[in-house]
Amino acid sequence: MKKAAAQKQLGRTLGDLTPSPHHPALAHLVASLKDRHGDCVSAVLFYGSCLRSGDPYDGLVDLYLIVDHYRCANTGLVKAFWNWLLPPNVFYAEFAHNGRTVRSKYAIVSLADLNKGTSQRWFHSYLWGRFSQPTAVAWYRDDTTRDIIENDLAQSVVTFLNRALPALPPQGSVQSLWSNGLRLSYGAELRVESSARTRELTEANTAYYQQVSRLSAPLLNYPCEISGAPPTQDYRAEISSVRRYSNRVGWRIRAVQGKLLSLARLIKALFTFDGGLDYIAWKLERHSGVHIDIPEKVRRYPLIFIWGLFWDLYRRGIFR
Repeated sequence: MKKAAAQKQLGRTLGDLTPSPHHPALAHLVASLKDRHGDCVSAVLFYGSCLRSGDPYDGLVDLYLIVDHYRCANTGLVKAFWNWLLPPNVFYAEFAHNGRTVRSKYAIVSLADLNKGTSQRWFHSYLWGRFSQPTAVAWYRDDTTRDIIENDLAQSVVTFLNRALPALPPQGSVQSLWSNGLRLSYGAELRVESSARTRELTEANTAYYQQVSRLSAPLLNYPCEISGAPPTQDYRAEISSVRRYSNRVGWRIRAVQGKLLSLARLIKALFTFDGGLDYIAWKLERHSGVHIDIPEKVRRYPLIFIWGLFWDLYRRGIFR
């Protein structure tokens, strides 16, 4: 009961630390996406660079639409099947608002998969690594749904720390804990950000990471103390050498598994994401600063020629 209460408190604190911006463009975007997908949507989560800036016009708004089930959220059985088999499906949307355009990339995942993917039952870091970072609940259907979402976000933080701490030094700064932990999570995907990106993210959200670490400490699977006051908090974790070894092996497996899953999701996007090739090129250019040309043969026969393009980009260090 004490742990349940502590996790509930953690979930509420996450909402207080990362409130959804009261921006009319964001409200218009959320309402438009709810109209597009109907009553299937139970909540909308907001994360990424536009959340940090508070300006929905600043690039692409990153959203997760949490849905009841995949059939109602997709336009056909094929897309719904791929959404179920390899969530999430990713889509692009743009809407006019007050003479300007608000653009969004949104992913669709079911409430059941969100719960499973943020828990300690889930091996890969795709969801618990993402949602351990600042995430705002931009809209929720009712208070029950809000409580479930907040619990899942709290689960993400606890799962992240349980998986990251054994791979890190037994003591150090909380900022380094999150920076190095997120580097492990990023390393389990095909990413285009530089190795310094995780440090920039944690430094930009110091208060968030300090407070959630302190509230999570009683919920972890091993003794962990958070001492000091922000911005100089430190951690100390007592973790056995056996657990540390098995954890390091786990992250090596995660890195291989994650890159294969990332590649599979990129291939899936060719069929489930309108303009998927152009979006992939845009995202790679945005983060790497390198112009990406999509050869005509790749556009015409993606399943045959996309592999050579991915290998060339990987070899050039565009993603890692």
